Amino acid sequence: MIRAAALAGLVPLLITGQGLARDLILNSPIDCDLASTCFIQQYMDRDEGPGAADFTCNLLSNNDHSGTDFALPSLAMMARGVNVIAAAPGTVKGWRDGMPDVQQGSAGAPDVTGKECGNGVVLDHGGGWETQYCHMKQGSVQVATGDHVRIGTVLGQVGMSGAAQFPHVHLSVRHDGQNIDPFHPDPTIQCGEPAATQLWQAPMAYVPGGLINAGFSADIPTFEAVKAGLPATPALTATSPALVVWAHLFGSRAGDVVEISITGPEGTILDQKIPLDKPQARLFRAAGKRLTAARWPAGPYIGTARLLRGPLEVDRIEVTLTLQP
Repeated sequence: MIRAAALAGLVPLLITGQGLARDLILNSPIDCDLASTCFIQQYMDRDEGPGAADFTCNLLSNNDHSGTDFALPSLAMMARGVNVIAAAPGTVKGWRDGMPDVQQGSAGAPDVTGKECGNGVVLDHGGGWETQYCHMKQGSVQVATGDHVRIGTVLGQVGMSGAAQFPHVHLSVRHDGQNIDPFHPDPTIQCGEPAATQLWQAPMAYVPGGLINAGFSADIPTFEAVKAGLPATPALTATSPALVVWAHLFGSRAGDVVEISITGPEGTILDQKIPLDKPQARLFRAAGKRLTAARWPAGPYIGTARLLRGPLEVDRIEVTLTLQP
């Protein structure tokens, strides 16, 4: 059943005042493996000016971004269903459902002014603490005002409602109405300075961008197809017109390099370095080789995508494909 009810919008607030005692402990708000099947796309903005900086002073944030975005790699995974779960025990203070899952900026996207959170839930944890869960899938909210929830109670499913560009759940943490960064909760400490503790029950590692997924294809795919969820190893044949490796990335920086290579039964087919000239929240790159003989040699092929940042390898993915004779 699709519900509709009042839910406070996301209002960016400046963090000021004294440090906070750690009296809220959080678990992950998404039922997936952050090391393999989902990832943190963006963090809270700790820059008090018009720019953006996450708690490490790096660029995985947007100006006035008020929380942490736990993202899915594709629309296909969103369609299969991934639960949004309570990060701490509490009482449902408000909720909203009924808004469509439409990428903002795309054709036919609705006006979400005042409802940027989309479908979501606010939990009251006592002591002035609240958590808010945004952009849930239309028709998925499973709780109502006054419900008491435990850690891990299913609140709904990850969606793309409201002001969303990709499927994710946006988690905001507030204390006495002020936004708090769960990775760096003391508001008196500037970004980049050591934090005494996190609010997470199990501390979460900071990932400074990386590869979401990669795969083979017979031509260069569209970004829309990549975001929808292309298979890593489609049904290619020895007479496919080209062998292409595509890479879906997040959190790139100006000066990064995407390296794409393909090796086959007879050695290296492709080794290409693609420089990136600007920071991007999400992007994709692809490179390939056209078929110039009657057939590709039969056997195994390895496609490798690497994200390089100066001398460092930030991330890599390998995909394999076997072509039959």
